[in-house]
Amino acid sequence: MTVNVRHCTAEQLPEIRQTILDIHAEVRHRDFGLTGPFYDIERFDERLTSYASRPGWTAALGQEDGETVGFCFGTPLGANTLWWSAMTTPLPDGYTRENGERTVALNEIVVRRQWRGRGVARQLHEEWLARRPEERVTLLVNPAAGHGAVQAVYEAWGYQKIGEQQPFHDSPVFTSMTRPLTGP
Repeated sequence: MTVNVRHCTAEQLPEIRQTILDIHAEVRHRDFGLTGPFYDIERFDERLTSYASRPGWTAALGQEDGETVGFCFGTPLGANTLWWSAMTTPLPDGYTRENGERTVALNEIVVRRQWRGRGVARQLHEEWLARRPEERVTLLVNPAAGHGAVQAVYEAWGYQKIGEQQPFHDSPVFTSMTRPLTGP
């Protein structure tokens, strides 16, 4: 299945914010039953605002017949990023050196139930990445999500586990993964 993909920048966040928040609530809360302060809409909105305030933030929204069916968004890691600071094991020297052009973080990718299993998440992911100039992409995945199936999807997309991290005191311990965006 192919959906129309709308690419957005931080300047367009005010017009897409509520759609992102509504889909987050539908999928994370109702579909997956994720509860607790970390998953509250207000906390998600705070993170969304923080990510979108950074240079280079972009989003891709999948749409079918005028209805938004999913989204993904992310931002480059700047020189002062805290992204790697919550790793539970050290990474090789230089791995965490960032300059705003080396690594883009995929902060969220969410697809509504009716459109799951049709390749929409992969389409959003690849079309979002196709516009990114960075060398690599990183993401965090809850290893328990889908009883490990979500992490397996990312592995099938070329991501490799590099360790684990807990970026917020009340967040799950996530698997940290990366994938190159450019050739060797």
